[in-house]
Parts: sequence; structure tokens; C-alpha cells
Amino acid sequence: MLTAGTQSDTPAVAIRGLRKEFADVVAVDGLDLEVARGECFGLLGPNGAGKTTTIEICEGLTSPDAGTVELLGLNWRDREKDLRQRIGIQLQETQFSEKLTVEEVISLFRSFFRQGLTLEQAITITQLGEKRRSRVGGLSGGQKQRLAMACALVGDPELLFLDEPTTGLDPQARRNLWELVEQLRLAGRTIILTTHYMDEAERLCDRVAVMDKGKIIALGTPKELIASIGGEQIVEFAIDESVLLDTGLLLEIPGIKSHRVDGGVHQLYVSELHTTVPHIFEALAAQNVKLTEFRTHSATLEDVFVSLTGRKLRDE
Repeated sequence: MLTAGTQSDTPAVAIRGLRKEFADVVAVDGLDLEVARGECFGLLGPNGAGKTTTIEICEGLTSPDAGTVELLGLNWRDREKDLRQRIGIQLQETQFSEKLTVEEVISLFRSFFRQGLTLEQAITITQLGEKRRSRVGGLSGGQKQRLAMACALVGDPELLFLDEPTTGLDPQARRNLWELVEQLRLAGRTIILTTHYMDEAERLCDRVAVMDKGKIIALGTPKELIASIGGEQIVEFAIDESVLLDTGLLLEIPGIKSHRVDGGVHQLYVSELHTTVPHIFEALAAQNVKLTEFRTHSATLEDVFVSLTGRKLRDE
């Protein structure tokens, strides 16, 4: 079993003024960030937000153009060999030789570390017992992700990087990976998780940073960020496009915090759904507005992103 992560006043990750450009594209633009030890921290944002570039710089795979990165109080320039022994990395895509067995792959990665888990521990933690003698080429997508996780964990790292660990997985495989991450979190590991699945971040992360266009645009716990948009519930409705709606009357209703329109759908951020909805119906009826759609849902991190950027997380 994994032991609890080492606690210290020194941040697990300290990033100052980080910047990286590719040709004429600024991937990371003056990033400042700290992650505490023992924290499961989510770095969220759409494709192209700069998440993977930030993580690759932290992992020592890419050099920054400016700024500094310290992991566990160490930097890549002076302590690369020490850092390699103390961190674990799961990339977005990991290519293993398809002719090797699960046991052989994990044993190979274990040989890179001075100390760490045994082969049996790594297989047990990632639930690969039934596939231990199977060749990589015969594994499912979820099993390959668990194998990549085993390779990231086999050195018993203090700091674990997981870059889009559940992208492309079916719902059951995603839940299996979530359960594994939750076990690591409870064991006191420091985990940096990048994802564009907001439900994943809400379930797994202690704090999250929302990135867009190379910058952090919001930072806090999932609950804090959801509360920041001014309403715990979202009311969405659509009306006949030929009707002119006076939205000012809606904003006068007690409990409605804000209003926006996205693709013809009106979105109201409200604090008390049960008292607000009847007044919404009354205000629409007073203007002879007929609804074509009406629905409600609890506010999520996806709504936070829309509120901050005016775009949905997975918009192209």
C-alpha cells in the first residue's frame, strides 16, 4: 500500500512568472501558482488553454522561456536526478511496446527508481491482477490507462502528475480511474490533475485553477468558484425568436443574480429556485412570451467557465 505523503511548509509546486511561446502563439502567459503538499489540485480549461504546456514544464519535459518552477523545494536545473526519483508522471498518451506483458512493463519502470513499490503492490493498487500476463496490445483503453498509472506510481512518488487521465475512456473506465485517484488522495499524495471534464474536477480536486489563453482566470475550491457566479441554480429557457423579451423585468425578480443568452437559450443564475421560478413564469406571461424550452440544473464548474469566458468549455 502507498504510505501517506510527506507534509512540509514548502509548497509541492511553486510557479513564478512562467511563460512559454511556440512560434507566434503564447501558450503560457506569466503564470503564478502554488500547490500545497497533500493537495489534489486541478488545472482546468479547454484544449489550447495552456494546461499541458504548464504541466510539461513542471515535469521537466519542456523548458520555459521565462519564469521559475520549483517542485518539492527543488528545481530542474540543479536537482534533476533527485526530482526524477520523487515524482510520477502519467502523460495524455503513453505508448508501450505492444508485445510486452503488463508485468514486464511495470518491472521495467520499477528499475528506473532506487526505491518504490513492489511489482505486486503496483498491480494490486491499479487492479491489473487479471491482466498481469497479458500483452499490452490486447488491453482495452481503460486497462492501458491503469497500466500507465501503475508506471507513474511504481516509484512511490511524493508528487504525481496526471494529464487528462480519463480522456477517451468509457464511463465505467472513468469511474475506475476516479476511485484510484481518490485512494491516492486519501493516502496523502500531492496530485496535479489536468482535465476538461468539470464533473471530474468537482469530484476529485481540493482546489482548481481555471486556465484560458495561457492565464489563470479563476482559482479556489469547486464550491467557492461555483458560489462566485452569484447563483447556486441555473434556469434555462428558450422562446419564439420573433418575440422581443424585456430582460430587465426578469432581473427585477428577487433571487435572480444575472442573465445571459447563449445560442438563443436564456440563462438565469438564481439563489432560491423554489421561490424564483413562479415569478419567472409570471414575468414571461405578462409579456405574452411562450416558452419552447425550460429546464433547471445545479450550477457547476462548467457554468463558472461560461460565466467567465462567454464560451462553453469544449467549444472549438
